[in-house]
Amino acid sequence: MLRVLLTLIIVLIGTHVYSQKDTMRYNKLTLEEKRVIIDKGTEMPYSGKYLTNKSEGVYTCKRCEAVLYKSNDKFDSHCGWPSFDDELEGAVKRIPDADGNRTEIVCANCEAHLGHVFIGEGFTQKNTRHCVNSISLKFKPQKKK
Repeated sequence: MLRVLLTLIIVLIGTHVYSQKDTMRYNKLTLEEKRVIIDKGTEMPYSGKYLTNKSEGVYTCKRCEAVLYKSNDKFDSHCGWPSFDDELEGAVKRIPDADGNRTEIVCANCEAHLGHVFIGEGFTQKNTRHCVNSISLKFKPQKKK
C-alpha cells in the first residue's frame, strides 16, 4: 500500500513539474488556439488569416515557434485551409488519426496539432497536401534585401 501511495505521489509531482515547464517553454495560447492546438480541434473553413497569404517567408508553430513550412511550398487547394505540399525535413510528425481514415500532422518539436495530410490528390507534382489550421501557425515574412 505504501509503495502504491509513494508511486502516486511521484507521478503527481512529476505531472505538476511537467505542467509548469510546459507552460514556461511554450507560447501562451488563447482558448480558441488551445481548442485547436492542444485539444485537436479544427478552425472554421475559409476563416484563417493565412488562407490567402501569398507573402514570402516561413510558417512556424504557434505554440513553440519551430519552423514548419516555407511559403514556396504553399498552394491554393480551395479546401478552406492553408495547404502545403512539403514541410521542412523533420519538422512535422505524421500520426494515424483516431478515425482510422486520415493522418494527423503535429509539430515534431511540441506535438501541437496542425491539421491533416493527404496523399494522392494530384494538386501538385509532389502529390501531397498538408491541410493546416491557420490558428496553429505564425508567419514570419522574408527579410527584404
